[in-house]
Amino acid sequence: MKFTEFKENLSEGARQIYLLEGDDAYFLLKGEEMIKSAFLEMPELNFSSFEGETLKGSAISALVSAVKNYPFMSEKRIVKVTDFYPTESEFETYLKPLFENFPASSILLIVNRGGRKGVDLKRKKGVVFVDCGRAEPETVVRWVYLTLKRAGIFCPTSACEALAAYCLYNMSRVSVEVQKLIDYKGTGELTRNEIDELVYKDADYRVYEMTNAVARKDFTSYCAISNDLKSKGSDEISVLNGLFSYFRTLLSAISSGLSDGAYAAANGMKEYAVKKTREQAYMIGANNLENYVNLLYENISDVKSGRITPSSALQICQNALFFSGK
Repeated sequence: MKFTEFKENLSEGARQIYLLEGDDAYFLLKGEEMIKSAFLEMPELNFSSFEGETLKGSAISALVSAVKNYPFMSEKRIVKVTDFYPTESEFETYLKPLFENFPASSILLIVNRGGRKGVDLKRKKGVVFVDCGRAEPETVVRWVYLTLKRAGIFCPTSACEALAAYCLYNMSRVSVEVQKLIDYKGTGELTRNEIDELVYKDADYRVYEMTNAVARKDFTSYCAISNDLKSKGSDEISVLNGLFSYFRTLLSAISSGLSDGAYAAANGMKEYAVKKTREQAYMIGANNLENYVNLLYENISDVKSGRITPSSALQICQNALFFSGK
């Protein structure tokens, strides 16, 4: 199930095994907090945790024993294991008997950040799988709007969209920025200008803005963003690398014959992100993108080989990007 459906699922009562898996730290942490809040009493006695990397082979027996322990003066005992990726043979030997005859007084909470190989736990008996991957942009925007509304703050949808985009739809960052705005505003209407002034724009988002300025041939905006990046720790080679990486991503997306969904699956992206990437790529054009990528690669290579300074390389690329007439 999606994380947004998890609260309703918890209201229906405790399940035996929860698998929280995904790359959004906010969802992983929030999901754990929700389970503990709903079912855990006296955590100092009824909660234990394990690191999955230490549970190999017979060491998994320690986890099984912990799950089988009875809670102390409480209905439930919660055992948490982090980054747990047992092999198929380890599951069959140590975990299958537990999963098929799970004690009613315990909850096993598995928190995995994903990306590693192992048995497919989410398909095993008794496991409730909660998708803690990055949320779709619309979901993040809705969360921002509703969270501010519950705090007594009205924020236009367009401003909520800007906040979410500045944080690259990363809920860990979004939640921090929203709480900062709640503390700042208290009540009333939150404007787009206030969000622009108060919310930190992720460096990758600034690169996105910078490439958009290139596509529009908006040299003034490009210079403002480039100078802002350099004032916050980036240098000329960082700007060049950012441009190169972004244009290469656009070129790859526009050159592929795969559908948005297939390309997203092959590259670990969301389908919506692929769609937006291709929209920007079409706006710039495949030929221009290829020229940009080659130009930036050549100049970055010249900097690394000592044939040119980073400042000169950036100047050459800027001139070509904005004043070549392409």
